[in-house]
Amino acid sequence: MTARDHTTNLLLQAAGGDRRAADQLMPLVYDELVRLAQQLMQMERAGHTLQATALVNEAYLKLVDQGRADWKDETHFFAVAATAIRRILVDHARTRGRRKRGGEQARVELDTQLLGTPYDGIDILELDDLLEALAADDPRAAQIVELRFFGGLTGEQAARHLDISTATAQRDWRYARAWLLQRLVGEAAEERRNGE
Repeated sequence: MTARDHTTNLLLQAAGGDRRAADQLMPLVYDELVRLAQQLMQMERAGHTLQATALVNEAYLKLVDQGRADWKDETHFFAVAATAIRRILVDHARTRGRRKRGGEQARVELDTQLLGTPYDGIDILELDDLLEALAADDPRAAQIVELRFFGGLTGEQAARHLDISTATAQRDWRYARAWLLQRLVGEAAEERRNGE
């Protein structure tokens, strides 16, 4: 049995309510979850009160305490983790009293791979709003962004999770990047016009 198969078996057992499997699973997925959380937290503003380990612990507890979880494999687990991490970051931003257009904002630096061009960052709540809008336009493209940005999945892993071809996932990724860039550049231009 490969390490991946072992992890998948533990995921299935933990999803079925086996606490011992959940305890054995944690060390196998913890490092990857911490890496993802640290990557996302580095994009947050300095002095952010949520720590990467707290984010991982909260996400992990939500994942293993789901009575209805039906993970297919390790990739599916990390896809669900991406959604949990996104929700936790958004909820944290909301509880800290941030507003979309003012006050203390949680900045997220979108790397050049996401948009294909440098961008100086957006508020986590703004990113969430944009992903919701993208989901209304193209749900699968929004899922690809969530899987890759919040879940750290590769294009091939995202394609496998969504049960689509890698070529389709790449097309959706290109579309999502262009869609997000168009809105981000448009908003930045509008802010510049209003500031002048």
